[in-house]
Amino acid sequence: MGYLIILGFFSIVGFFVSNRLKSKFKKYSQVPTSSGMNGAEVAHEMLRHYGIHDVKIVEGRGTLTDHYNPMSKTIALSPAVYNGRHVSAAAVAAHECGHAVQHANAYSMLTLRSSLVPIVQFSSRIQQFLFMGVILGLGAGMGGGWLMLVLVATFGITALFSLVTLPVEFDASRRALVWLDNTGVTQGAEYDGAKDALWWAAMTYVSNALASLVVFLYFLLSFLGSD
Repeated sequence: MGYLIILGFFSIVGFFVSNRLKSKFKKYSQVPTSSGMNGAEVAHEMLRHYGIHDVKIVEGRGTLTDHYNPMSKTIALSPAVYNGRHVSAAAVAAHECGHAVQHANAYSMLTLRSSLVPIVQFSSRIQQFLFMGVILGLGAGMGGGWLMLVLVATFGITALFSLVTLPVEFDASRRALVWLDNTGVTQGAEYDGAKDALWWAAMTYVSNALASLVVFLYFLLSFLGSD
């Protein structure tokens, strides 16, 4: 029951933050940048500025699905960002380039997060089966303590990954905003809008990190209390 309450609470928080982000993106999508560049052009210019020539910029699908893939060195921008000539597009494109700059500079937290990806993927695959076993009462039988311990470990890995993600995302936004300001791609109110949009994007990661941490602590305390 405790887990369901935590899950429900953070689902509501996540829903609010997500809707707020979408609202901000829509708002600043109505504000054209004085530079007149679309998201793809902003990304190309920022990468060129930092001397990065081995990263591809492609048009992805969906909305707010923008991301940087360090394995393939590809920045995928959603259509609204790739083609958009507005503050939201410039902010998001620069943020994803911020990750490429992190990669080029061997930013330690990005390196750590990348190394955790296969572990997190493995944990996610087994987590649902372990969790169902505990819910069905298998945790009370022989070897149940080990089952619960492994479950706690998988949630711990998820929480660690979420926490490591925070400095990676905040640093990428910081790099993006510094570049946007120094180059004049966004000026005055445009810069303030980009900063506001990226702040709410960061809040989605904060919400996820808090949820992961609280869930981990809940199962950890439950495990310790069962001894």
